[in-house]
Amino acid sequence: MSDAMAPAGPRQVLSDLFRAGVAAADPYEGTKAALPDTAPTAIIAVGKASRRMAEAALERFPGTPALVVTVAGADAPVEGATVMVAGHPVPDDGGAAAAQEVWDRAGALGQGDRLLVLVSGGASAMLPLPADGLTLSDKIEVSRLLLGSGADIEQMNLVRQQLSGLKGGGLARRAAPATVEALILSDVIGDTLSVIGSGPTVAPLGTPTEARAMLAQFDLWSRVPEAVRSHLETARAPDPMPAVTNRLIGSNGKSLAAMARAAEEAAVLSRPLEGDVADAARIVVSQSTPGLTLWGGETTVRLGGSGLGGRNQELALRIAFLAEVEGWTDWACLCGGTDGRDGPTDAAGGLVDAGTLDRIRAAGLDPEALLADNDSYRALDAAGDLLKIGATGTNVADLGILWRG
Repeated sequence: MSDAMAPAGPRQVLSDLFRAGVAAADPYEGTKAALPDTAPTAIIAVGKASRRMAEAALERFPGTPALVVTVAGADAPVEGATVMVAGHPVPDDGGAAAAQEVWDRAGALGQGDRLLVLVSGGASAMLPLPADGLTLSDKIEVSRLLLGSGADIEQMNLVRQQLSGLKGGGLARRAAPATVEALILSDVIGDTLSVIGSGPTVAPLGTPTEARAMLAQFDLWSRVPEAVRSHLETARAPDPMPAVTNRLIGSNGKSLAAMARAAEEAAVLSRPLEGDVADAARIVVSQSTPGLTLWGGETTVRLGGSGLGGRNQELALRIAFLAEVEGWTDWACLCGGTDGRDGPTDAAGGLVDAGTLDRIRAAGLDPEALLADNDSYRALDAAGDLLKIGATGTNVADLGILWRG
């Protein structure tokens, strides 16, 4: 496989640096350092890092009623907590049941109670509580369309918030008049709190009118379910937000800084890598220099094919093509999601090098055709270049490392 066909040293260095970035977003340590002094009445933890965040909170406040909503693969039991599994990135029935449980628990709180909310990436898809007049299938269809549209996470969440009972501050409004404090692990570039997990404890990003405009911008307005169009045309403004304390405990920028500390000689891209994955690949190749180049960010993929993959796998494959055009002969590149999962796959991303495309072709496959079909998973699998690390228990978007000899 690829590790035997490429210099082991650079690939191992890239893997070690990536793991240093992931470790810097450890949800247990971040939560432990930020917990309030006063014991909460209830704990609700939602997102890919919810299990570890809840463990830290329950170690400090044992016996507190706690609900953990997470993804399959990260759903080991948490002592003292109820654990529920929800779908991601597309909502499912498990998420609908979890969202109803969150709604019920928050609604049972009253004056003098304290709710501790632990939010991490993925929480938006995991709490699909449809607004009045909508069904789970409506929300699933909207999520599916948005994921393939090229919309970024802020644009997607602006729409999602308008279709949900819990997003855009809905959880905090439901818990009122209880005191609400939230600890937030950011998977969003720029750390806009209303975007992370669609902001269950933060005021919404926009209005129904802006959500309609967003869907129209991506040519989705006529394609979303009729019930969604009707809701967005008639929805009223939500109740005012109660006072909430929101604290950020980890982010992509902090993880990128950890990688930079571990490789003091490395160059760091001056801006987060965002936008279309093809443009992002060109930025990486054009701005890299011999040695190590690091970046953080979160790109988007506009689906035109029917293959399997994710933004990090496609970014890695596109960089391999550009490196071939540039004539690079000694290089390696890692593009990975810090949660250990890239798109609807079991890979975190890709770890490619100068032999990647040759290995794909030697397997009897056409890498150009696979890329055109958004089938980066199959291409990288043929090369032995899928980055598989398992669920990490955290999520602070994506990290990348390029080494050039």
